[in-house]
Amino acid sequence: MSIRNNYKHTLAASYIGFITLAVINNFAPLLFLTFQSTYKIPLGQITLLVTVNFTIQLLVDVLSAKFIDKIGYKVSIVTAHFAAGAGILGLGIFPELFPDPFTGLLLAISIYAFGGGLIDVLASPIVEACPTENKPAVMSLLHSFYCWGHVLVVLCSTLFFAVFGIENWRILAFIWAGIPLFNAFYYSRVPIATLNEDGESMSIRQLLLTRIFWLFVLVMICSGASEMAMNQWASAFAEAGLKVSKTVGDLAGPCLFAILMGCSRLFYSRYSEKLNLMAYMLASGCLCIISYMFAAFSPYPILAFIGCGLCGLSVGIMWPGTLSLAAENCPKGGTAMFALLALAGDLGCSSGPTVVGFFAEKFNDNLKAGLAAAILFPVFLITGLLLLKKARQKQLKAQS
Repeated sequence: MSIRNNYKHTLAASYIGFITLAVINNFAPLLFLTFQSTYKIPLGQITLLVTVNFTIQLLVDVLSAKFIDKIGYKVSIVTAHFAAGAGILGLGIFPELFPDPFTGLLLAISIYAFGGGLIDVLASPIVEACPTENKPAVMSLLHSFYCWGHVLVVLCSTLFFAVFGIENWRILAFIWAGIPLFNAFYYSRVPIATLNEDGESMSIRQLLLTRIFWLFVLVMICSGASEMAMNQWASAFAEAGLKVSKTVGDLAGPCLFAILMGCSRLFYSRYSEKLNLMAYMLASGCLCIISYMFAAFSPYPILAFIGCGLCGLSVGIMWPGTLSLAAENCPKGGTAMFALLALAGDLGCSSGPTVVGFFAEKFNDNLKAGLAAAILFPVFLITGLLLLKKARQKQLKAQS
């Protein structure tokens, strides 16, 4: 079968798209100290790079609900990958073109953040629109590739720096840029279906007036917050629990978290036909509470580290599972629904670490106090899922 008619290639391109997203979010942070020493950039400005990346992705989440359907999925996803590739290339080029290297870094990150935001919004509905039989399983598998991409970026970059030296980081940036540039061409060749025909999708106003949609928003916010509130501290847990150096902790903590999160998604994609998605998510929410209790209340650092790993395992299904439930219960939600849910998830990702930091500061910089407060995220997530289950049961009774 020709590549232009084979949706297996569409799925493969989408998997590569999520690896691209992992490169966008995880490669530059490995170089922050290098940027600081090479370009003499203050730490405050370095921190701003992270803020700009995720702020632009949030803005794209908001705006894409309006323009993607008008432009079309294919043009949008190809453009997204060209932007991602150009931005990653720009990391190694733009700082040398401006009198102030920080301006060049800011421009490069802004470009790839635009591409990353589009990929985040588009890849899920593109996969949902593919003519596959078990959509929740495929969605879970898709999101697992972000986890594998995260591990790939950290391990391969660390190996490259060890062999060739950190001073050659620009070469590695050019290598990573090859992934989205290749995928832009790949996406241009594969078939891409849309979720709904013109005029069949719900408008943003209709979505916002739908009660069940707001329950999905709540669950998505809590999903992102539950994930990132713990993930931010994965390195610290590894360093304290395993009694290793900061460098080893930076590798062990995030990698363990990402691997177990990916395993959770892979497990569901493999056994989804034997598992009830709602029940699996509720069980994951309970495990998430236990993992936070380990991290917040255990007197032993190694148990806190185990709690961090369990958290990665527990949050794996939350984001893709919510998207699958939303697609099932709001079949006419269309691109706007996926864009707004991506926005909700990203808001959770930014608010989770903020809440932990706020409460930690209030209790004399006690990280455990911050993590204890973050237990509310999986609690609210479970509450939202139970309300969704109840609403679904009422809907089925009304139809019978």
